Amino acid sequence: MTALTLNLEAISRITHEQFQELCQTNPDLRFELTATGKLIAMSPTGWESGNRNIKLAAQVQNWTAVDGTGMAFDSSTGFTLPNGAIRSPDVAWVRKDRLDALKPDPNTFLPLAPDFVIELRSATDRLNPLQEKMQEYMKNGVQLGWLLNAKDNAVEIYRAGKDVEVLYSPVSLSGEGILPGFILDCSELME
Repeated sequence: MTALTLNLEAISRITHEQFQELCQTNPDLRFELTATGKLIAMSPTGWESGNRNIKLAAQVQNWTAVDGTGMAFDSSTGFTLPNGAIRSPDVAWVRKDRLDALKPDPNTFLPLAPDFVIELRSATDRLNPLQEKMQEYMKNGVQLGWLLNAKDNAVEIYRAGKDVEVLYSPVSLSGEGILPGFILDCSELME
């Protein structure tokens, strides 16, 4: 997915309300907003990335439906992070007790960092911006994150308070203590 970053600082700093309205009036486009107010417009993915993404989301959702301790979200869901950025991970999961305590308006972006995120690198994505995004997630409270890099047949595992671990050609990944019992089958996600 090719991303275009627009710096609107010369005109105005976009508010969260304006961003929400921009997203609602352009439902066919995907946007993110950085903590510094830059608008990121993302193009649709190619068919191969789209297929990987749905397989990935299905595995997380299937586990979530059985487990019952949280909710899974796809790439169309916006999360307002504590630093003010509004991000949309390819897959996210949030503990149900955190959502229940928050009682968010269903028509707005969730005002929290997910407990778990996955980003899938498509063939046109540059790796560095995705790594920076993963670091941003961790700095804002995400407990576990996976950057699936099918292009290099690698997975970067981000854990709160720990160094990034890189695995090459993994067969599976464990949800560890964040998603206990979840095992991601990587066989259809890597090249």
